[in-house]
Amino acid sequence: MLDTCLSRRTGCGRAQRYFSFFFKLSSISKAINTTETPVKEKHARRIILGTHREKGAYTFWSYALGFPLASNSILSWKFCHVLHKVLRDGHRNVLQDCLRHFSSIVELGQLWGNIHDRYGQLVALYSKLLCTKMKFHNKHTEIPTNLEATDEVLERTAGTDINNVFQLTVELFDYMDVELKLAETVLRQLNSSIAISTLTSGQCRLSPLIQVIQDCSQLYHFMVKLLFKLHACLPADTLQGHRDRFRDQFQSLKTFFNRAREMLYFKRLIQIPRLPDSPPNFLHAASLAKHVKLVVVIPDEDDGDDDDDDPEPLIDVSDAASTQSGPQPDIFDQAFGPPNGGFDDRDLQIESLKRDLELLRAELEKVKAEAQRYITQLKSQINSLEAELEEQRSQKQRALVENEQLRMALEAARRRNAEHESLQSTFIEAEQRAQATEQRYTKLKEKHTELVASHAELLRKSADTVKMLSATQQTQEEVARTKQQLAFEVDRIRQEADMKVGWCSVVTQAPLQRRRLLSFSSQKCFSSAQVSSTMVALQAEKERLMRSVSEKEAELSSVRQSAQLQQSTKLLDEQFALLQGTVTEAENIIQDAVAKLDDPLHIRCTSSPDYLISRAEVALSSIDKMKKGQADYVKDMKDAGALLKSLTHFSHAAADTIVNGSATAHMAPTDHADRLTENCRSCATQSLLYLKELKSKGTLLRADPASIRVIIHKILGLGQELRPKGMDVRQDELGDLVDKEMAATSAAIEEAVRRIDEVMNQARKDTSGIKLEVNERFVHWNPKQTSPPFVFHSGSTHSIWHSKSLITNLIILRQELSLDRGTDLCGQGRGLGCHGDGVSSARQRVLLIS
Repeated sequence: MLDTCLSRRTGCGRAQRYFSFFFKLSSISKAINTTETPVKEKHARRIILGTHREKGAYTFWSYALGFPLASNSILSWKFCHVLHKVLRDGHRNVLQDCLRHFSSIVELGQLWGNIHDRYGQLVALYSKLLCTKMKFHNKHTEIPTNLEATDEVLERTAGTDINNVFQLTVELFDYMDVELKLAETVLRQLNSSIAISTLTSGQCRLSPLIQVIQDCSQLYHFMVKLLFKLHACLPADTLQGHRDRFRDQFQSLKTFFNRAREMLYFKRLIQIPRLPDSPPNFLHAASLAKHVKLVVVIPDEDDGDDDDDDPEPLIDVSDAASTQSGPQPDIFDQAFGPPNGGFDDRDLQIESLKRDLELLRAELEKVKAEAQRYITQLKSQINSLEAELEEQRSQKQRALVENEQLRMALEAARRRNAEHESLQSTFIEAEQRAQATEQRYTKLKEKHTELVASHAELLRKSADTVKMLSATQQTQEEVARTKQQLAFEVDRIRQEADMKVGWCSVVTQAPLQRRRLLSFSSQKCFSSAQVSSTMVALQAEKERLMRSVSEKEAELSSVRQSAQLQQSTKLLDEQFALLQGTVTEAENIIQDAVAKLDDPLHIRCTSSPDYLISRAEVALSSIDKMKKGQADYVKDMKDAGALLKSLTHFSHAAADTIVNGSATAHMAPTDHADRLTENCRSCATQSLLYLKELKSKGTLLRADPASIRVIIHKILGLGQELRPKGMDVRQDELGDLVDKEMAATSAAIEEAVRRIDEVMNQARKDTSGIKLEVNERFVHWNPKQTSPPFVFHSGSTHSIWHSKSLITNLIILRQELSLDRGTDLCGQGRGLGCHGDGVSSARQRVLLIS
């Protein structure tokens, strides 16, 4: 009978499916529109129920593809929100249906990412989040898209391979990054006041953050579990990067939760958990017991809107087992009336079905009672099993603690052994280097001693040679004198022989004298030849010694040049090492400054365009000094002092420009803020590239800071554009204004001087004698003195003293005005506010003095 009834009610089933499809399309069109209001929960719930009914998202995508998403950013933003909810709470087949349109979501994010629109930026970030979510869950199918997985499922997904655990942790970090980036951007676009969350425009941006809070709470729990597991298997140094990244995400997530908890919009929709004051200590396994899983509670809420649309039927009437009410009239019967002239035998069948339904209900109650008994028994078994499981977990925790203690002790022992081995190897290497240095020093010392001894020996031989040459010269002089004496003696004997008379005397005496003369001459000639040969030998020995001295001196000079070259090379290396250290420190300063651009705590910092301009001008000046210091260092690489000083100045000036540029962008319009932030990032990038080229000798010569100068000029121009419009007075107009004020002030001064002259002339007429002399002294008194020369209390004296003070103040005031007029008028941008007030106040002082 039931089959017969169902076969006759096919028309009613078609009507129900028709209404179900109609309500689904109506909910999609009402949820995704161009109105800047949040997506209503009942529309999103109907869409999610529709995915469970059709076991997929085919209808949703077939209708969503017709939306003009590329023409309206609010429409795209609400589409991403609904898609996020469908991915989280829809049927499990929704993920595969969405992956078929993965490229369309990517193109949507790229489109709006290239357009300077506030909602467009949010759509680009939301598209990236959805793509990351789909890729992650497609890769790890065990984890559902709502991330509500137990610890056992997480353990099974991670597996036993530590490399897979490491990779899964990195993917969770990336997942958390895109979630936090979207939340940070939404909160940055909204005003920090509490009232903004009560406006529909603010709620339109804030509503998707509910799903972000749900995702982040689960991701935080997963990351804590996996990081403790990694620290139980890997050394702490290997996971330093993971700990740093988790600490940064912990601070961002805590800031996000705290700010969201303060907003009125979230207080009625979601209960946001509180994070601990500090992140878990992964170096101690016992800290895992202190970890509490974050629980996000969303209270049940009934939409109180006044829509006139009927609720969608949630029960498929084609299922006979779940049918609890009578048949619905066919939509065609409602329009054209029942068949057969109004008579229908289905009423009897309905009555019969009602009776059968009562019987089925009684049987169902019996089945429910039996099932309840089974449920009670199973719950008792579950409680006992949970107690056993808790005991096993406590035992496992104790074992983990003991294992961690043993691991830490073993790690400490390994570190001590490694440090001991490292110190021992370092000591051996140092000892070997010391021995080699000592040997080289000993060889050089011996060589130097040998050279000194050889040089001394050569000097002694040279001295002996000089002495021998002196003796030889003396001998030659003696030989010359002897020759002269012999010549004189021969002449004398010849004269005596001529003077003798007599042949006999001549005959007998002459042979005897001739033999004496010949004997003496032969002796002298032999002595002269011996001296000549000795001199030749001595001269040869002298030349040999001189050559040896020259060779030793050349060898000594070569050794000295080698030592000087080695010392010069060491000096150059030390200077370049100092340069590299300074460049590294400058890079750290620039990187710290650019990190503040993405720091959530830096969002509340603000700065004025005037201060940004002053810091940009200082940065431009430091670039000139740095370029000059680089040129000086390239010319003489022994002195890097000027380049080091200029690098330090440049790094601080550039960092100040970047930080203050970001702070100024927080108070600037959207277009200027985006350009200013982008130029600050470009300034940091170009500065780091330039500093990187300075660290290498190969790229040192071609390093050029011209690109940095161009970007800082852009920042300077943006700062000038952001200055208040009242400051944009041209210099010539400002000069004319000051000239007019100074002319009026000069006229007031001349009038005051005229009146003072009249007072002084009247005082000269009324006074005489000593009083007049005293008054004259007051007239010629120097106002720089601490007190007047005399003090009188008469009216005329007081008038002259007051007049003298007036003249002095007027002269000083005129000098101040002249100095102010000769300056740069307090700058081209601020001259009106400075000098306009200054000249006006000066004029008031003159009028008051008068």
